[in-house]
Amino acid sequence: MEIALREAVKAFDAGEVPVGCVIVKENRILGKGYNQVKSLKDPTAHAEIIAITAAANSLESEFLTGCKMYSTLEPCVMCAGAIISAKIDQLFFAAFEGKTGACGSIYNITGEGKLNHTINVISGLKEYESKSLLKEFFRLLRNGNINTLH
Repeated sequence: MEIALREAVKAFDAGEVPVGCVIVKENRILGKGYNQVKSLKDPTAHAEIIAITAAANSLESEFLTGCKMYSTLEPCVMCAGAIISAKIDQLFFAAFEGKTGACGSIYNITGEGKLNHTINVISGLKEYESKSLLKEFFRLLRNGNINTLH
């Protein structure tokens, strides 16, 4: 989760919502990413999607069986769907997302058992650090101290 937090700081520094993600298999990092929605002008450029793409390229496979994902924020519906499609085994996330979360707060797409793959989800790892980074980002944004158009 420490590396995911470092990725979130990269997003923060780029004026993006500070979310970072890392995918690991057998203690080896296969992919990592941070939010790049604004800089890439791509609504799908969430940290989780970027990390999934990198990990799939690393394994040369569309399936990430045996992999663990670490994200600093609860994934949204889009990302939860991608996690299921990639067949990731475990998801660890830091903070719940009360407006768009799809892994336990608003929806529970990853664990409801209605889809073809269920993921073991563990929340709360480095929650304080993730929430602090997000709060600081949005405080600076409200005060006009962050340029989100890098």
